[in-house]
Amino acid sequence: MDILYEDARILVCIKPAGVVSAGDDEGSMIDLLRKELSDAHACVRSVHRLDAQVSGLMVFARSQAAASILSEQVRTREFEKEYLAAAHGRFKESAGQMEDLLWYNRSLRKSRVMQETGKDVKRALLSYEVLAYCEDQDVSLVRIRLHTGRTHQIRVQFASRSHALLGDRKYGAGEQDGCRIALWSYKLSFLHPQSGQPIAFSAAPPAVSPWNLFNLSELS
Repeated sequence: MDILYEDARILVCIKPAGVVSAGDDEGSMIDLLRKELSDAHACVRSVHRLDAQVSGLMVFARSQAAASILSEQVRTREFEKEYLAAAHGRFKESAGQMEDLLWYNRSLRKSRVMQETGKDVKRALLSYEVLAYCEDQDVSLVRIRLHTGRTHQIRVQFASRSHALLGDRKYGAGEQDGCRIALWSYKLSFLHPQSGQPIAFSAAPPAVSPWNLFNLSELS
């Protein structure tokens, strides 16, 4: 478990792929962090989530008060999240927004773009910027900022525009990609729950497929 920062109120770490981000069951992020801290009863509380197969930065609260403050920042969008994705195809626009109506099918555990409002249909909005394009593999490196937090939002919004994320077979990517879902939690910005001061963390994905198709050292 790679812990990047820790104080009395927060803990920032890299979530591995395949680990559940919420709850404290055996093998969950909270369970693994408690083991890393050598304290089975350590106060470690989740304030945001990543899909189990998605990797990257996460912040956890170290007290109930800190969890409440950070959760409120998530709700009011003061807690900002940026992601990196490797997506199939070349984008027509180098930057823009994606806005859709999404419905999450709980029985299938899959989101879907809807054409009309309805029960449990929610607005989804994100901004994106294409950072690079690998012509040999027909893959784009994209930076994404979420303005809403819907289930599988990035994955379904990109797939609905014929830009499925590499490795995301649930939303249309093929078996030939040979990688996990190419979505990485890259940057987190929020107000420290104790000092109230702005704080930010960033971490680039490891230089393995498909991220090694691009020069990640140029990220800012």
